[in-house]
Amino acid sequence: MILAKPDVKLVPEIGGKRVREMSDGFIDELRKAFDHGSVLSGADIDARYYHDISGNPVPKPRAVVRPRTTEDVSTLLRLCHREKVPVTTQGGMTGLVRAALPNANEIVLSMERMNAIEEVDTATGVAIAQAGAPLQKIQERVEQDGFMFPLDLGSRGSCTIGGNISTNAGGNRVIRYGMTRDLILGLEVVTADGTVLRGLRKYIKNNTGIDLKQLYVGSEGILGVVTRAAIRIFPAPAERQVALCALPSFGQVMSLLKLARTNLGGELTAFEVMWNAYYRHTVERVKGVAGPLPTHHPFYVLLEASGGDAGRIRADLERLLETAMENGLLLDATLSTSNASAAAIWRIRDSSVELGRTFPFAARMGFDVSLAIDRMEEYADTLEARVKAIDPQAFTIVMGHAGDGNLHPSVYHEHTPDKHDEFEKLVYDLTGEFDGSISAEHGIGMLKKPYLKMSRTAEEIDTMRTLKRALDPNNILNPGRIFTL
Repeated sequence: MILAKPDVKLVPEIGGKRVREMSDGFIDELRKAFDHGSVLSGADIDARYYHDISGNPVPKPRAVVRPRTTEDVSTLLRLCHREKVPVTTQGGMTGLVRAALPNANEIVLSMERMNAIEEVDTATGVAIAQAGAPLQKIQERVEQDGFMFPLDLGSRGSCTIGGNISTNAGGNRVIRYGMTRDLILGLEVVTADGTVLRGLRKYIKNNTGIDLKQLYVGSEGILGVVTRAAIRIFPAPAERQVALCALPSFGQVMSLLKLARTNLGGELTAFEVMWNAYYRHTVERVKGVAGPLPTHHPFYVLLEASGGDAGRIRADLERLLETAMENGLLLDATLSTSNASAAAIWRIRDSSVELGRTFPFAARMGFDVSLAIDRMEEYADTLEARVKAIDPQAFTIVMGHAGDGNLHPSVYHEHTPDKHDEFEKLVYDLTGEFDGSISAEHGIGMLKKPYLKMSRTAEEIDTMRTLKRALDPNNILNPGRIFTL
């Protein structure tokens, strides 16, 4: 089909590059290129396309395109590349850095209809999924064959594998299985000009030049659109045991981590730390959450061990807790007795978003940083002191994946909503002082872009820009995210 070239005009820069204003003629061209219902505009655009999980709305996009196939994605990008029309790709909209909310005059490319799990190969330990497949859907599908996909996040029910790949998501089991990057064997990607890179390979060893898939993992959609992924799956453990421990100090938290690594080895699946304020507020404020331990202890640790021998896993974890208690590391502890009790303990750790929503919107700020484990307590104490120096009624709540060096501090400042920017700068300045990373697993997006220089050198950022210019010369893919050209 030959499509007429629509009338377009240049508009101000988006992400440092002049783009074309989208005309009604271009939207009509899109409607002709795709099947009925694939292109939405005007009143047909639902609010979910311009709101994210944080609740921040932006102006409604001019159009939303919902492809069904990789070929549809290719067609869309080829047309947008030709006319220099910018595109923002959306998955489950669970991001926290404003990466998937559209800017003015951008088309939304929603992957919601490309949500199939195409293959589960238990002999090879690989599943093939389209980018719009929700993480929980993948988990549940492979469980039917006695396998597991170990990536696990609190937003598992709505986040998508494409979004996980885009941000190199980490989550709860990084200590054993690694980040998303470590779970990807191959990717199918559509480049900015519509070229399809068919890299769905189902083997681990593949030393055939530059590993192109790694360019796209964690790049937040600025270099290409992931359409399908070959992901690693593992035999599901026969047993999963969860313990919740109370500890008197962060020094004991580090000692428990060392003891767990030594005694549990590869059985250690998760090691999550919660400062008192997180545990206490979550138990007291989040509906449906029950705390099996009292709320007055200084620190809490969630430990998970899993493996193929149910009896040994429970015995090993019980022995670990006994040793830790004898060594004075623990004040109290409880061990799950069923899948339901394990889920109830995990519910405490997974309720960070629900906890945030119990405070006024303008008063809550969540962060995602990495730093050396032995500096976490000093970082948290310094943050609390500096926050109160700005507003004595403000306070912090801290928890995170201690075994991975990843903290999620939050700042709550109900009485000084006008201090948002000051608190944000404080957190990232402090992270820089501690030689940390301003983003452990959520990405940079738009919100963290001004602070990227605190975690990356000027030479590294210039190299990123070189890659962007080479792979997306018209700057149409998620322009303005991570950095400005």
